[in-house]
Amino acid sequence: MTDHRELLAGLRTAVRGEVDFTVTARALTTMDASNYRRVPLGVVAPRDADDVAAALSVCRTYGVPVVPRGGGTSIAGQATGTGVVLDFTRHMNRLLSLDPEARTAVVQPGLVLDRLQEAAAPHGLRFGPDPSTHSRCTLGGMIGNNSCGSHSVAWGTTADSVRELAVVTPRGDRLRPGRAWAGAPAGLRDLVDGELARLRTAFPDLPRRISGYAVDALLPEKGADVARSLCGSEGTLGVLTEAVVDLVRAPRARALAVLAYADEGGAAEAAAGLLEHGPLTVEGMAADLVPSAADLPRGGAWLFVETGGDTEAEARARAETIVRAADVTDALVVTDPARQRALWRIREDASGTATRMPDGTEAWPGWEDCAVPPARLGAYLWDFRSLMADHGLRGTPYGHFGDGCIHVRIDFDLLTGPGIARFRRFSEDLADLVVAHGGSLSGEHGDGRARAELLPRMYGADTVALFERVKAVWDPDDLLNPGMLVRPAPLDAGLRFSVLPREPVDVAFGYPADGGDFPAAVRRCVGVAKCRTTSVSGPAVMCPSFRATGEEQHSTRGRARLLHEMLAGELVTDGWRSTEVRDALDLCLSCKGCRSDCPVEVDMATYKAEFLHHHYAGRRRPAAHYAMGWLPVWLGWVARTRAAGAVNALASVGPLASAAKRLGGIAREREIPRVAGETFTRWWRRRGGPSGEGKLVVLWPDTFTEHLSPSVGRAAVRVLEAAGLRVALPPTLRPGSRPVGDARSRSALSLLTARRGRVCCGLTYISTGQLDRARAVLRRTLDLLEPVLATDAPLVVLEPSCAAALRTDAPELLHDDPRAARLAARVLTFAETLERHAPDWTPPALNRPVTGQTHCHQHAVLGEDPDRRLRAAAGLTGELAGGCCGLAGNFGFEEGHYEVSRACAEDRLLPSVREAPEDAVVLADGFSCRTQLEQLAGVRGRHLAEVLAAALEK
Repeated sequence: MTDHRELLAGLRTAVRGEVDFTVTARALTTMDASNYRRVPLGVVAPRDADDVAAALSVCRTYGVPVVPRGGGTSIAGQATGTGVVLDFTRHMNRLLSLDPEARTAVVQPGLVLDRLQEAAAPHGLRFGPDPSTHSRCTLGGMIGNNSCGSHSVAWGTTADSVRELAVVTPRGDRLRPGRAWAGAPAGLRDLVDGELARLRTAFPDLPRRISGYAVDALLPEKGADVARSLCGSEGTLGVLTEAVVDLVRAPRARALAVLAYADEGGAAEAAAGLLEHGPLTVEGMAADLVPSAADLPRGGAWLFVETGGDTEAEARARAETIVRAADVTDALVVTDPARQRALWRIREDASGTATRMPDGTEAWPGWEDCAVPPARLGAYLWDFRSLMADHGLRGTPYGHFGDGCIHVRIDFDLLTGPGIARFRRFSEDLADLVVAHGGSLSGEHGDGRARAELLPRMYGADTVALFERVKAVWDPDDLLNPGMLVRPAPLDAGLRFSVLPREPVDVAFGYPADGGDFPAAVRRCVGVAKCRTTSVSGPAVMCPSFRATGEEQHSTRGRARLLHEMLAGELVTDGWRSTEVRDALDLCLSCKGCRSDCPVEVDMATYKAEFLHHHYAGRRRPAAHYAMGWLPVWLGWVARTRAAGAVNALASVGPLASAAKRLGGIAREREIPRVAGETFTRWWRRRGGPSGEGKLVVLWPDTFTEHLSPSVGRAAVRVLEAAGLRVALPPTLRPGSRPVGDARSRSALSLLTARRGRVCCGLTYISTGQLDRARAVLRRTLDLLEPVLATDAPLVVLEPSCAAALRTDAPELLHDDPRAARLAARVLTFAETLERHAPDWTPPALNRPVTGQTHCHQHAVLGEDPDRRLRAAAGLTGELAGGCCGLAGNFGFEEGHYEVSRACAEDRLLPSVREAPEDAVVLADGFSCRTQLEQLAGVRGRHLAEVLAAALEK
C-alpha cells in the first residue's frame, strides 16, 4: 500500500512546480465533462519537461498512476484518475514560437487553443481544428483526444495538423516522435512489422475514426508517423511536453449559409452532397436545441455551411452556390461577422444546452460523438432514433454532419439501478448499430471510460489485443492513465452521480428549474467549462473571478465541483461547515453571469447564498455580513436620526474611518460612500407626492437610491412624468383597503392601526446568506405591497441588482408564497417601463457616444434590449462593455477582496472608459458600478435616467 506522505514528500523534493494534495485540489479534479468520477491522490503542476520526468519517476517508484490533464473538458472520462493528476494549464501553457513562413507553431500542452489562434491571426493563419470548447481546451488535450471541431471537413483532425511531438515516456525517456519512425520507442517497429496485414484491413476508412490507437499511422505507405499514432491515445502512452503543429491559411472573408430543412433526417441526407463544393464547415442541428428567439430561417433542422474567399463577395458567391445546390425549405446567407458569431454561438453552446431536454429533464453524455461515413448519416440517424425509442430514451442529435459525426445527450437515468442497467444495454446495442453502419464508436472525444469496454465490438478481440501490446511497448508498467483504451473498467462503473445523496437535502431556495432538488441543481454543471475562458466578448459576464485569478477553484465549474463533493461526503466530509467550499465561494462575486452565460444556467450566486445560510447557521458571521448585509437597517437609522452629516464627517477623519472599516470587515483601500443629506422619499414628500393623470407606475425606493444616490430617483421621476406617467411610491403603512400608497399616511385611523415598514428586496441579506432575515424582509414587503398588487400598476426598479432580486430571488426564496411570483411579474426596469407604458414618448436627443458597462444582473436576469432601444432613440451611440465591475455590492468592499475587485474592473470596465471619446457619456445604472468608477478611475458614471433628465432640462 502506498504511503501517501512519502509520495507527497518525494514529489515536493523532486518537482519545482506546485504539488497539491489538499482536499480542494483533489475535489477539483475528480471529474471532467463526462459521467464519471475518480478521486485522485493529488495534483502536480509541472513547470517544464524536467518536472514531468521527475514526477513520473517518483510515481513509478511508488506504483502510483499518472493522468495528464489539460482543460478538463473531456467527455468520456479520460481526464480523471486515482493517482496523480498532471495539470499543464498553470505553467506549461505557452506558445514557444510561431513561424509564419513555415506555417508552424511550437506549443506547450497547456496552451489554450484561442491563444494560439490569436497569435496566428495577424499572419493570416490559424490552427485548423476548432472544437466548440476552443476558448478553454488545451492543445495537449486536443492531441490526446485527436479533437476535430466544426472545420474538419476543410482542415481535418488534430492528427492532420501535428508535425512533431516531445514526449516523456513513463520510464523517463525523452523522445521526439515524428514521421519515418522518428521518436519510436524500442520494440514498436518490430511489433508493427509483424502486424502489417491487420493494420491494412482492421481500421475503418472514414474521416472521424478516433476510437482505439491509431496504429495504422505507422504503416510504411502512411509515412510511419509516430507523432500521428500518438494522437488520440488519451495520455496512456507518453506524456506530451511540447508539440510542433501546422497552421493553415485562414480565408480573408467568410460567409455563413444557414440551410433549413423540415427535419434532421433531411439535413443529414443533404450534408454529404455539399462536400463537393469545398465548404469549410457542414454543421447540423435540430429545432430542439435552438432558442425560440433564434434568428434562423424557417425549418425544423439546419445546416450551418461556411465558405471562404479572398473577398466578402467571393465568400458570399460560394455560399449562394451552395444554397442553389441544396434542396432547402428556406435559407439565409450571412456575411456580417457579428451576426455570424451570434449564430455560431447557438451551435457552440449545444454541448451544454443539450444537457436539458425541452421539458427540463436531465440528459447526459456517454454516446456523445459516434461517427459513420457521411453518405450513411441519414440512414444511421433513422436507425439511431428508432433504437432510442425502443429503449424508451430521448436525445437531440447535432454535430458535424459533413463528417458523419453526431453529438447527442440522452436522458439516461444514471441515478437508479434499473436506469443504469438500461444505459448499459443501450450502449451495447448502439455500439453494434454504429459498427453495422461502418462507423467509429468515437468520432471526436475519444473512448475513455464511456466506450473503451466496447472496442472489441468495433475492432474484434485480436485488434484490441494489439492495442494492449502497443500500450506495453510504450508503458510496460501501466503507469499512464490505466483503465483507458485497454483493460478498461466497465462503462457503468464509477458514475459520478452514484455518490450523491438519494434523500432530499433541506434547503432554503425553491430551485424551481430542478424540482426543488439541490443535488439536481449542482448536477447542472457538466464540466464544459465555458466559465474558464480568460477573455469575454460582447455582453458576456461569466466568470470574472476566474479571469482575475486564473484558478480553477474560483471558476463556476470549480465551485460546482466542490459542492458536488460536499454532497458526496467522501472528500469534503464536513458538509455545510466545509471551509474548502467556503473559501472557493468567497471570491464568487454573485454577479449571476453564470445564470445566463453558462449553457446549462448554473446559478452560483444562489448556491453561494444557500451555502452561507447553512454554513453560518447558529454561528458568528464575518463582520462584513453585519456591516453590509444589514445596510438597509443602518442607513434607515441614519435617516431617521438625520445623522447623515455627522456620519459623513466622521468617515472623512482618517483614523476613525480606518477603525470603522476594521470593525466592519471593510477593505482598508476602500472609501466609505457618502450618505445623502436628504433621502429620496424625504424629497418626494417635500415636492408633494404624485402629480399628473397618466398611467400609474410605482417607483421602488431601493436602499441605494433612497440613501446613497437619491439623484437617480429624482431624475427617474422627472423622466417618467415627462413621458406622461403618474408616479407613486410604495406604501410605508399597511392601512387595509386603500388601493395604493405613496409613502404618506392620509388618515388618523390608518396611523393608529397600520403596521409601519419600508419595502426592501432583501438583496444584501441574500448575498450574505442571511436567508431567514431575507425571507422576513420580503414577507413584510409583500404585506406592504398588497394594495399595489391589487392594481395593475407596474413596479419600476432603478437599481438592476434589486430588480433582479425581486424578479428571481424573491419567488425562489418565497416559493411557498404566491404573492412573490405576482410581485416578480410586476417588476420592470426603467427602460422597460418607458417602452411598455409610454411607447409614443420620444426621449430628448443627446447625439453622443456612450461608454461604461451593462450591469451584470441586467445582463444575466433582466435583459438589455429595451435599454439598447432607449439609448438608440436618444441618440446615444455605441455599445456598453460586458463583464462585471468587480465591486458587486458588498463583495468589493469586503476585506481581502480589493485586489480581485480591481482586477475585475480592469478586465472590461476601466479600459472601456479610458478608451472612450472625450465627449462620451459614462453610463452605469448600478450603484456599485458608479462607486467602482469613482473610486478606481475618478470618473462619475450616471444612470440612464440621470442622463435623460439632464437633457430634458436644456
